[in-house]
Amino acid sequence: MGTRSASQGILSDDKAAPREEIVELLKQAYFGELETVINYVTNSTNPDGLRAQEVKESLAEDVQEELAHAQQFAARIKELYGVVPSSVDFVAQQQALAPPAEQTDLVHVVKGVIEAETSAIELYNQIIEVTEGVDPVTNDMVIAILRDEEGHRRLFEGFLRELEPESRS
Repeated sequence: MGTRSASQGILSDDKAAPREEIVELLKQAYFGELETVINYVTNSTNPDGLRAQEVKESLAEDVQEELAHAQQFAARIKELYGVVPSSVDFVAQQQALAPPAEQTDLVHVVKGVIEAETSAIELYNQIIEVTEGVDPVTNDMVIAILRDEEGHRRLFEGFLRELEPESRS
């Protein structure tokens, strides 16, 4: 470990254990964002029906933002002396975002998005807690990403309020 010149902060040798914990959480976040990209591409393509266009367009726009989040997590993993994992380490988690049996079932899609965003928000709050006072760079980055995810969830909660009365009639 003599190649490092940082004598303090998260990159110092004496911070190896918290750094490794942060890297593991960032790997979860990285895979979560990549899985979201896959599912948003799917759900911005498959739905049919009169009301589907707005949901599809919103998801299509979010794909680039979610991909950028994954790239930020990958860069930070590397900066913290971690190794960015490959697809062989990937395990799908977002069952709720699988396409519905009926391509007109927008409520299923919207609820899946809300669930995925909620899971991301929970993980990002955990990362913020772990990095508070230990790794301000990761902390700031994740706070900014958290804001995006909260905005996405709020938008889709609005879609759900609009769609649910229809699904009950």
